[in-house]
Amino acid sequence: MKTNLYTNKKRWKWALAIIALLIIGASLWYTNHLVKSLAEQESRQVKMWAATMEQHAVMMQSTEEFFNKVSEQEQLRVDLLANAYRRLIDISSNENTAVYLDIIRNNISIPLVLTDENGNILSSNNLPPEQEGKKTFDDEMKKAYSKFQPIKIDPGYGIIQWLYYNESLNYTELKAVLEGMIDHFMDEITLNSMGVPVIITNEDQTQILSFGNLDSLMMQDTNYVRQQLAIMRDENDPLQIEFMNKGKATIFYRTTDLVQQMRYYPVIQFVVFALFLLIAYLLFSYARRSEQNQVWAGMAKETAHQLGTPISSLMGWVELLKMQDEPFVGTYEMEKDIERLQIVTDRFSKIGSVPVPEPTDINYLIRDTMDYLQKRFSKKFEFDINLPEGELIMPLIPSLFRWVLENLTKNSVDAMGDHGKITLNLIDDGDHIHLDLSDTGKGIPKSKIKQVFNPGYTSKKRGWGLGLSLAKRIIEDYHKGKIYVKSSVVGEGTTFRITLRK
Repeated sequence: MKTNLYTNKKRWKWALAIIALLIIGASLWYTNHLVKSLAEQESRQVKMWAATMEQHAVMMQSTEEFFNKVSEQEQLRVDLLANAYRRLIDISSNENTAVYLDIIRNNISIPLVLTDENGNILSSNNLPPEQEGKKTFDDEMKKAYSKFQPIKIDPGYGIIQWLYYNESLNYTELKAVLEGMIDHFMDEITLNSMGVPVIITNEDQTQILSFGNLDSLMMQDTNYVRQQLAIMRDENDPLQIEFMNKGKATIFYRTTDLVQQMRYYPVIQFVVFALFLLIAYLLFSYARRSEQNQVWAGMAKETAHQLGTPISSLMGWVELLKMQDEPFVGTYEMEKDIERLQIVTDRFSKIGSVPVPEPTDINYLIRDTMDYLQKRFSKKFEFDINLPEGELIMPLIPSLFRWVLENLTKNSVDAMGDHGKITLNLIDDGDHIHLDLSDTGKGIPKSKIKQVFNPGYTSKKRGWGLGLSLAKRIIEDYHKGKIYVKSSVVGEGTTFRITLRK
């Protein structure tokens, strides 16, 4: 049984497939291991960043608490100075003024501005650099000194003066430093070097205070923001922090986009590997089929060419035999054999070229071919031919289609041994015709069904394994149809089906 070629081929395919899967599996495992390691390292760094930010938040809160205490003390100093001025203005003639004068004299940080009722500056003390040298108490200064109510001074003689005061310069500078620290802290959170996506909201999470490492255009979309907050909330507990001037804030964060992308990398790698292998397999299969087709065409053309010369000579010899006074008794049979050789030559010539189908009555073609074959087989083989009534015209290459019927019939006869039944049914469904050829032979094992159309496959001791391969080529390449094993049961028989478009 000549199955070693395809058995070995199948084994090699399985072996190569297993090796390829092992290589891909090892590569995917190692890549997945690296991705997990990088993702774990990235996650640890994100957690370290979160811990650092939490410590910074605690430090900011401690700094704000300290600043609040300083603010309370500065407020007491301002109130004390304002009360000293008020007492000094309203003091009675017999009251001691030394205490009030000492408080006023020791002021070295609280800004003071004395103006007349028209807003002209009469005197000033401890002014910040941007206010020094001004002659009038303009709107800008009124806004700067609006926190405290000015003190009215009425020395008599119909002259009214106003004393303006503000927070101490030390307090103002400390407040500016703290606000700078808060802004820097916010920037450090949102524009972190770790690339951690961050969203900072107010306490009730209805307002976005700041964000970082996220698409600014996408952040304008409410649904995108809601989605990101949900992802961050699922991954990590948000950080809570309270700022002096900004109120309470909530910091949401998640792992970087790199970690998110690395999670899908093994899947993408597997898809790329699979696509590469699929494309490579299809290209190699196409190249192999093209090479086989060229070999088929070349062999067929060469066979037709080699047969042409001896057939021509035989035809000449037959004509000479006919011209004799006493014709040779075998001349008629010789002519039939030569005609048969011409048919074979025509088949090889057409299968080695690109023949054009022609309108043909498939009913007549099948009946004529099967009648010819039935006469050449033993009467122990029964033929049951079932064809639709009337003509059924469709595009066919008659000589090649006959060849297909001959090959299928001969295979069926060989499979049945010394007796059996061949049934041929032609079914017309409107758009297609289906030709089923069944036998009562030994059947084909399921493991071999896909191999029966391969060149060289045969179960006969002296077969070449080309009949079904040629039939497949004729039906699928020249008639654009399909031929396959419709059913086969070992010990009961096989049914081949040919499907052609009308």
